[in-house]
Amino acid sequence: MTPILTAEQINALLERDIPQIVGEEPIFRVINVASGTCTLRFSPNESHLRHGGTISGPSMFALADLASYVTLLAHIGPRTEAVTANLNISFLHRPDPVPLDGIGRILKIGKQLSVMEVMIERVDNRQLIAHATSTFSVPARKT
Repeated sequence: MTPILTAEQINALLERDIPQIVGEEPIFRVINVASGTCTLRFSPNESHLRHGGTISGPSMFALADLASYVTLLAHIGPRTEAVTANLNISFLHRPDPVPLDGIGRILKIGKQLSVMEVMIERVDNRQLIAHATSTFSVPARKT
């Protein structure tokens, strides 16, 4: 499965179409695109932490959702009308406030539905923090 978009192209698309997730300093950045996969780096700040100093569940859910989205776009092109139809996440370890990678992998690209999985890992020691599966709906293009 050959990617259509590069990391730089996806980052430019995110900055243009979803500026609220990028911020003044990049919070989410695509760092790698390869056959069937894409890695999204999440650099949390104070707003992503919950009491006790751990990264919040909603922040990791956002990482899983966005990593799925960019993995799909990397392989089908800039189809920004793609939307999340389902996302399930299992939190496996306590997330210390360190950068995390969401490593997306395509399981299936269909005509209308595509399925991905995301492994969320610590950048420093590659500990698996969470695992997610997602389904995206990609509406047919109007001709």
